[in-house]
Amino acid sequence: MRAVTAAVIAGGVLFAATATAWAQAPTTTEKAPAPAKTDKLPSGREAVGVKVHGTVEAVDKDKGTVTLKGPKRTLTLVVKDKSKLDVIKVGDPVVATYIEAVAFQVRKAGSPAPGVSVKEERATSKPGESPAGAVARQVTVTSTIEAIDTKAQTVTIKGPEGNAETIKVKNPKNLEGVKVGDMVDISYAQALAVALDKPAPKATK
Repeated sequence: MRAVTAAVIAGGVLFAATATAWAQAPTTTEKAPAPAKTDKLPSGREAVGVKVHGTVEAVDKDKGTVTLKGPKRTLTLVVKDKSKLDVIKVGDPVVATYIEAVAFQVRKAGSPAPGVSVKEERATSKPGESPAGAVARQVTVTSTIEAIDTKAQTVTIKGPEGNAETIKVKNPKNLEGVKVGDMVDISYAQALAVALDKPAPKATK
């Protein structure tokens, strides 16, 4: 579990470093409200978003790349549709939004076995629209709850690799109704969207 978790976090840190190191804007945090006392097993999520403004520093039509310059560093992105590079010029303003989120959901024992799933999605602007693109990635690790320490407010989970890891619970209410043998899904999601910060060029007749 530790190896899988480390890989998930390392991937997130790498992606976050690419986006947030380019940024200098303040972050915003969103937290789900504390779960009410019901028979439903606990769940929760937390998200952080960063919005950055920069400029186009270089355009390489042969390689299909565009280099963006932010307050702290530069970032080179690959553009699949090279035709969109025709309307991008050095000095054009750009805006980038980076979001990362962590969520968990406890499920009753007997659910599917522990495992890891990865989802990736990409999107791009339509022809005639200002060049823009987005990429999203979500990694979900399903683990088994091996032990619960209500006094220390910790939960020990066993991952798909058979390794155990003890996690500190931020909200003690999340331990209500949870039993040894229950399953927990931990999802880590990232999304990066970049677009020109100017109106789309008017189509010529």
